[in-house]
Amino acid sequence: MAPLPDGFSYAEWNATYNGLSFGIAAMGSATIFFWLQLPNVTKSYRTALTITGIVTLIATYHYIRIFNSWSEAFTVASKDGGDYHVKLTGAPFNDGYRYVDWLLTVPLLLIELILVMKLPQEETVSLSWKLGLASALMVALGYPGEIQEDLSVRWFWWCLSMIPFCYVVFTLAVGLAESTSKQPSPAAASLVSAARYLTVLSWCTYPFVYMVKSVGLAGPAATMYEQVGYSIADVMAKAVFGVLIWAIASEKSAVEESGKLMPK
Repeated sequence: MAPLPDGFSYAEWNATYNGLSFGIAAMGSATIFFWLQLPNVTKSYRTALTITGIVTLIATYHYIRIFNSWSEAFTVASKDGGDYHVKLTGAPFNDGYRYVDWLLTVPLLLIELILVMKLPQEETVSLSWKLGLASALMVALGYPGEIQEDLSVRWFWWCLSMIPFCYVVFTLAVGLAESTSKQPSPAAASLVSAARYLTVLSWCTYPFVYMVKSVGLAGPAATMYEQVGYSIADVMAKAVFGVLIWAIASEKSAVEESGKLMPK
């Protein structure tokens, strides 16, 4: 965990503060919504929706920890009614919470998508293991580079983490295309496609944010862009993605229920 750079402006500190606060609000409210919707989907999809809520609950907890760590790392004060001045307190800013969060939530995100697609059991188990382990390996390989200031070391670990990353993205974009076409209704197939591509799009944000400190940006500005970028990507990949999981479960539940009510 590298020390924070000195010299933050109030705008840079405040942007990060508000970005983390946004993460807490989005993840927390999403958790409540997903679990309140459990009775409104059939039993087949409640596990997927429960996992969706667990993902955002884990994220809420870690965003609170990151937010508190950020607040404790600075003092912000105005002297004689002038501009606010931001100073480091000397307390560490523990950004490692993000990687603990991702190590838990990223595999669960993929598993919830596989479960809500309701694939054959053998395919479900196989994909869950393959994608879950690949995504966990991706996160584990990214962390050593994140805590380094040496750009060559950051690039080394970035390249390694991109190997499982590319496997997961390829599986989502190409490998699941045939299974998507077999969904029980055009609306369900469309929602599953949207969930797959939202995952790919939001995931592609992370490598670019990771590279912020490797492409010429440094100091407080780089830290601000990194924290705000990760926060936005997390909300898209977890809360917004979770809404799509709920929509898929709701649509497929309605299709299955209407099928049972049709006269034989």
